[in-house]
Amino acid sequence: MESIVVKLQEWLAFYGLKVVAALIILVLGRIAAGVVRRLLRNVMTKGRVEPTLISFVCSVVYVGLMAFVIIAALGKLGMQTTSFIAVLGAAGLAVGLALQGSLANFASGVLLVIFTPFKVGNFVEAGGSAGVVDEIGIFSTIIKSPDNKRIIIPNAQVTGGIIINHTAEEIRRVDLVAGVGYGDDLDLVRKTLEEVLAGEPMILESPAPTIAVSELGESSVNFVVRPWVKTTDYWTVWFALHEAIKKSFDAKGISIPFPQHDLHFDMPKEGFKVASER
Repeated sequence: MESIVVKLQEWLAFYGLKVVAALIILVLGRIAAGVVRRLLRNVMTKGRVEPTLISFVCSVVYVGLMAFVIIAALGKLGMQTTSFIAVLGAAGLAVGLALQGSLANFASGVLLVIFTPFKVGNFVEAGGSAGVVDEIGIFSTIIKSPDNKRIIIPNAQVTGGIIINHTAEEIRRVDLVAGVGYGDDLDLVRKTLEEVLAGEPMILESPAPTIAVSELGESSVNFVVRPWVKTTDYWTVWFALHEAIKKSFDAKGISIPFPQHDLHFDMPKEGFKVASER
């Protein structure tokens, strides 16, 4: 009887310490995983990350940390965790292969959050479409086209191509081309264009606008007109300048040519011969 009690005490002393150590690992590991999750949530919230993505990323990180803690606790109890890890690895590989498209979109969504090539409200060209960014989701980005169409683009297509952000900067340059006739006074044209730009209050003084002859075309002498404006005023100035240039040119008698061809016929000396009727 005494030998049984002694063996029981030895068994309890041996395995009891392992159980206590495993419980400590579980408790401390759970606390550490919770702290990491809260820190990650705070960092992503301060970075104005989309709430759905914050919740998903924090959950994935927490589950991954807890899996590591559980494996460590089981190993402390003396259990063979090698096979368990192998099973988890195989299961993860199978899931990854089955969801490789979705995982690619998710990874691209994470990259969009980290590098922030655009934000909600920016006008962008991405994934073969253009519009205002309405939502940056976990797997896709939603934009609204200028004619108010809702376009859903997988994030992998967004990051896999060229991204043009038209509203990332505070100012933009308006690029216009004004063609005039070869017989028009170029000095008068330049002065007229300067007056047009001076009459538009939304045009910025710095950087200074550019007015220059850019091309001697087939039917016209082309001037480039490149003023700078605030990004929010871009389209307003774009449309206003076209109208103002046309009205000013008409008032000053400056022609705006259109493509045309002159045809010349050479009359033979003997004239045209009319075929005789039979």
